[in-house]
Amino acid sequence: MQPPSSNPSAPLSRRNWRRWLPGLQLLRDYSPAWLSRDLLAGLVLTAMLVPVGIAYAEASGVPGIYGLYATIVPLLAYALFGPSRILVLGPDSALVAIILAVVLPLSGGDAQRAILLASAMALVSGLVCLGAGILRLGFITELLSKPIRYGYMNGIALTVLISQTPRLFGISLDSDGPLQDTWHLFGALLDGKANAYAFAIGGGSLAIILLLKRFERVPGILIAVVAATLTAWWFDLEARHGVRVVGSLPQGLPDFVLPLIDAADLQAVLIGGFAVALVSFADTSVLSRTYAARTRTAVDANQEMIGLGMANLTTGLFQGIPVSSSSSRTPVAEAAGAHTQLAGVFGAIGVALLLLFAHDLLRHLPSSALAAVVIAAAVGLFEFKDLRRIYRIQQWEFWLSITCFVGVVVLGAVPGIGLAVVIAVIEFLWDGWRPHYAVLGRVDGIRGYHDIGRYPQARLVPGLVLFRWDAPLFFANAELFQNCVLQAVRQAPVPVRRIVIAAEPVTSVDVTSADMLIELQQLLHADGIELRFAEMKDPVKDKLQRLEVLARIGHDVFQPTVGAAVDAYLEEHRVDWTP
Repeated sequence: MQPPSSNPSAPLSRRNWRRWLPGLQLLRDYSPAWLSRDLLAGLVLTAMLVPVGIAYAEASGVPGIYGLYATIVPLLAYALFGPSRILVLGPDSALVAIILAVVLPLSGGDAQRAILLASAMALVSGLVCLGAGILRLGFITELLSKPIRYGYMNGIALTVLISQTPRLFGISLDSDGPLQDTWHLFGALLDGKANAYAFAIGGGSLAIILLLKRFERVPGILIAVVAATLTAWWFDLEARHGVRVVGSLPQGLPDFVLPLIDAADLQAVLIGGFAVALVSFADTSVLSRTYAARTRTAVDANQEMIGLGMANLTTGLFQGIPVSSSSSRTPVAEAAGAHTQLAGVFGAIGVALLLLFAHDLLRHLPSSALAAVVIAAAVGLFEFKDLRRIYRIQQWEFWLSITCFVGVVVLGAVPGIGLAVVIAVIEFLWDGWRPHYAVLGRVDGIRGYHDIGRYPQARLVPGLVLFRWDAPLFFANAELFQNCVLQAVRQAPVPVRRIVIAAEPVTSVDVTSADMLIELQQLLHADGIELRFAEMKDPVKDKLQRLEVLARIGHDVFQPTVGAAVDAYLEEHRVDWTP
């Protein structure tokens, strides 16, 4: 189904209303023929949403029931505000380590305080995403390069894997970070604290999930969870062998609760909520683009942020934990024949009905089986294949990825994402801080003017330096630009009369670089050298005008092309040279 297009003749307010609430527009254009497929997909989703919601909630340090609350509310909110046709939202493995890093040290084992902290993080994340979507900042996740995203997600995957492995063995440990948790786990295993029955259930569940993962239409998680639950019930593993189980879930739907936290916890919750917003939108934008390409529909990154923001905002107000799109549940919806977001709505209704009328259905579900669900999801987060390719073609970016990975594992998930952002900014600034530049000459047999470093045989125009700068001009590279221009003048084989800046790659200037250009023109003028520009973009010229540069260096310093600049120089200085 193509997304409904706005009628140009419709009133502006009505078009805006439709843009903010794509779910209502979808209902208006809904075909009754789609209903049976969406209903069936919703039923299939329900069977998967329940165990996964419980598993991710417990892995995040809160009771499993709150994972179900965070399954119902976000699906309803996203169906109204989200632009994607079949994207499924809910608790996600990529957020587990971030939530746990905030909740665990601050809650002190208090389940009520833990959910207040997690709900507050969802609230912060929702407000951040909502604000970014309204301000049309959907591009911000593009600031994290692919190697940095790989490093961060690999670190998150390893952190989640380590945090859930003790539960797979039926061992209860207080988390002190991945490195110490690994040490404590080995100690507990050597001391014989593992529960063999719990490990048999958890290991068997993990094997089933991983073996069936290659078959997209086979619900491996559902099969593993049902088998584990029936085994634990039939052999009474909780009473006879001490295997921990989920137990009875509270009956009923979530209440509206404003997550009020202590002022001392505010900083950690704000940082954690921002980290959740960044990771969840990065995941959601990638997944939505993937499915938009499959269904040949458009992607609205800003509306995607609004939909994700409303999902997190509402789940934070109804006792839920932060949510993101799911790369495991969305394919289930697609394989089950989901046609629209109504499949997610039916899935949410199915979970709600279970809480109202069948809350004891999963009371015998072993915790080690839930750990297997989370571990299987964490394994899917690892990315090695593309990193090998990056190592082969660009080693310094590979090591950036490894640095980010080590930062997450050693420092933790929340500081790790801060490190990822810092590395991304440094990576971005580095290319502009120390960019490529070149002196240009004419190469026989090749049109245009080219880097004399690559073409030593290139002919230079007597008395003219053609200098190309491959980056915007800003405060960090302004001094380098000036030094490089002066060095090019000094190294010219004959005295220089004019220098032309080939400015096509220069996309912006700031106050510092504008003042530098005025100073450079004065230095060159003192030596009898003229400063000119070729191929400068009109918006950059407008900035130079606004920054009062042209008032100092003149308005007649521009040529449309490098070739035109060379021709003008040859004519004005009567130089005999054949291009």
